[in-house]
Amino acid sequence: MVLLLATAASAGYVCRVAITVVAPGIMQEFGLTQTQMGTIFTAFLIGYTLFQIPSGGLADRVSPRRIFLVLCFGFALLTVVTAAVGWFIFGIGLIIPQLWLIRAIFGVIAAPTYPTSARTIAVTIPARLQARANSLVLASVGIGSAVTPLMLAPISTRYGWRSALFLAAGISVIAGLLWWIFAPSEHRQHESVVKGSEPAFSSSASPRPLRTASFWFLFSSYLLQGYLGYIFIFWFYLYLVQVRHLEVLKAASFTALPWIATTVAIPLGGVFSDLAVARWGATWGRRSLPLAALCISGIFLVIGARTPNANLAVAALTVCTVLVICTEGPFWATMAQLSGEHSGIAGGTMNFGSNVGGAISPALTPWLAERIGWQSALTLTAGLALVAGLLWLGVRIDSSREV
Repeated sequence: MVLLLATAASAGYVCRVAITVVAPGIMQEFGLTQTQMGTIFTAFLIGYTLFQIPSGGLADRVSPRRIFLVLCFGFALLTVVTAAVGWFIFGIGLIIPQLWLIRAIFGVIAAPTYPTSARTIAVTIPARLQARANSLVLASVGIGSAVTPLMLAPISTRYGWRSALFLAAGISVIAGLLWWIFAPSEHRQHESVVKGSEPAFSSSASPRPLRTASFWFLFSSYLLQGYLGYIFIFWFYLYLVQVRHLEVLKAASFTALPWIATTVAIPLGGVFSDLAVARWGATWGRRSLPLAALCISGIFLVIGARTPNANLAVAALTVCTVLVICTEGPFWATMAQLSGEHSGIAGGTMNFGSNVGGAISPALTPWLAERIGWQSALTLTAGLALVAGLLWLGVRIDSSREV
């Protein structure tokens, strides 16, 4: 089930970020500015963010097999529709509203992805292993973001941006077929435990995560982490092409570097977090990695923004991206330990916060850059990384949740 979750999430992420790789072709064909393209990126995040909490409730009630079948084929369909913009009945007028609407619907369809996977893991995996299990699924962020520019940029350059989107859609169809063939027909979440191991959560009084201060410290930190992460997801490639003036294929290769690294760093972050829990207990074990990684990432972001050397900038921003993204496992494992069988709604709420930050950053970052420059805009963002790390000092896990 974890492997299937990771496969579907990775395929969805390819479709999700494909538009950032083909964005130069779209902007050139339809005469769009950076700011206009930023609003299209944000449209996805508006739909995705608004439906996080409802999708969390859905994850608590519907089997992951049903949810992910809908997701995989929905990703494919909407990616094909994006490629059809400007053709036939879609016409060439009102391009921005068309793209905005398609991306907003895409966000709605994608919303249940991580709350559903988190809920599944929370009720089937012991708490002491949940960071590494979540990290395997969350590595889809790195896999999708690394593979997409390497795979789609050459196709977009040679055959056009529409052909690249058709390939992305095909990958999601394959993921959907794997779910159709291999996923269990019914996943009884309330009864699931790891065979021969302890229950995934305590059978004591069910936690009420939304009423605890620790959850809201976690929520606030994840909101800022989302603001940071989405800058790299949506603007790293375009920043290298349009600000650092790297060639398209070279920029695609450099853009893939941090995401290739995160495919290793995210699972390792989960392993480290689980080992830290065994050594220092749940509270400091879960705090240790994100507290350090987020604070240090701000330093590398300042270096990447201010160095005149393009190669050093790529290296520093790569390290910054890895440090930000490797905290995903601890975030979701901590949420599960605070929430137990309510991890669907709690995960949706936490991800809502992340995507509030994420919805703001793709449009706000180029807006700030136009007025104060990219150096100052990214340096300002570095301060948010420091705050995101320090907020973990307010997160505490009750000893009864350390199973």
